[in-house]
Amino acid sequence: MPQNLISLTLTEADHAAIADALSTLESKLSGMISLSADERRSLNKMGEKSETFCRRTLVAMSENPGLIPADVDVAEAQRDMAQFDALRPHIARLTKLLGRAEDSEMALGSDAMVTALEGYALLKVLGKGSGLDALRRDMSVRFTRKARATESPAQAA
Repeated sequence: MPQNLISLTLTEADHAAIADALSTLESKLSGMISLSADERRSLNKMGEKSETFCRRTLVAMSENPGLIPADVDVAEAQRDMAQFDALRPHIARLTKLLGRAEDSEMALGSDAMVTALEGYALLKVLGKGSGLDALRRDMSVRFTRKARATESPAQAA
């Protein structure tokens, strides 16, 4: 059954503009960091309840500077929160765009795969004796299964 979930036509100029836009994003966001899995696990994370706690505590700290030791940089934490707030809508848009890009990639691959499977089925039936046997054999590799490891006598019992 034919499938066409998506018809996407991006020109070379479109791809160049996309690459330029991504380069601009990478340049403007060059201050961002990458964390290792271990670093991610070890960090304190700010969820919804923690965010409220954090905001209220920073306000209390800024309103009572005499109680805060000099080595606690409240101003830096407030700048971090401001950047956190400013970055959030961009991340939401990028996440949505990335989801659409991944869905489009999947749909394009699926459309091509459905057509290829239909073509392979047709070649199997209609291509016999038409000089396509070697090509059909090459394509059949996609459907070969690896032999399962032999069961030990204990597993078979």
